[in-house]
Amino acid sequence: MQTRKLGKSKLNASIVGLGCWQLGGDFGIAGPNNTKSILEAADDVGISFWDTADVYGAGQSESSIGQWTLTNNKARTIVTKLGRDPSLYPNQYTKSAMRSSIEVSLSRLQVDAIDLIQLHCIPPEYLHGDAVWHYLEDFRAEGLIKHYGASVENINEGLSCLDKPGLSALQIIFNLFRQDAIQRLLPQAAAADVGIIVRLPLSSGLLSGKFKADTVFEENDHRHYNKDGQFFNVGETFSGLPYTKAVELVDELKELLPKDAPLAQLALRWILDHPQVTTVIAGASSAQQVRQNAQAASLPSFSEEQHNALSAFYFEKVRDFVRGSI
Repeated sequence: MQTRKLGKSKLNASIVGLGCWQLGGDFGIAGPNNTKSILEAADDVGISFWDTADVYGAGQSESSIGQWTLTNNKARTIVTKLGRDPSLYPNQYTKSAMRSSIEVSLSRLQVDAIDLIQLHCIPPEYLHGDAVWHYLEDFRAEGLIKHYGASVENINEGLSCLDKPGLSALQIIFNLFRQDAIQRLLPQAAAADVGIIVRLPLSSGLLSGKFKADTVFEENDHRHYNKDGQFFNVGETFSGLPYTKAVELVDELKELLPKDAPLAQLALRWILDHPQVTTVIAGASSAQQVRQNAQAASLPSFSEEQHNALSAFYFEKVRDFVRGSI
């Protein structure tokens, strides 16, 4: 598994990472045995960059990772997020509250310092202010965290963070159904030596190609309860696309892609073709999916002609249907 440096942090990140939202119970797959098999598979295939958050399963994801890494000694980069826990969100971003949140994550992850802490899609008035960034600098000086970054909802939020001298990473939505970052955010992040962590690479599973118009998701799955942005940013579910239209677009997209690899692997490979991207954090509901995701790293890059065709497809066929801020 190839690695890339994460911006100015110089942390090593496997180019295919592991998104750990599902270890908190989403998609109905949490459980000791399945969690163990997912993390074990990640170790086996060299996926050494694991992304979690304090709110995934109210800490369950962090705790599962902490328990696993304590007894399975391998080189990994474990990153987490803060800012959406009720102790902070939506308007309690005090230094003491943020410190407490980090200390709880340290305990769950069973580490002395967090490799990278990311502001977790916090309200714009706090993201654009100075206070939270000063707090993060202080926490780094104290040794609670090694580096810091931000997970953002849209391009403008990401651009607004790039003037923070200590910013090491931005986590963004970027996939074949959300390509706008190519134009400004990716090059400006590279110029600022800020690593890019890509989330939702498969657009909530759409780009696996397995869904149909009549697919039914479980009630505790965000693809059921947040499909129209009822509970959080609509862009976090199906990249903001209306579900029925999105399934139609997937069928059109397949005609533009090679036929010699699964759609999900091709979608990940497309992201990795952008050199500004450090790692793509793909979720997985099974060990088999972890292994399949890892295989994307060994696929050949797309040609310039293919990239141009996929760009035209997005801007001509997809973009007008994306809801929410891009």
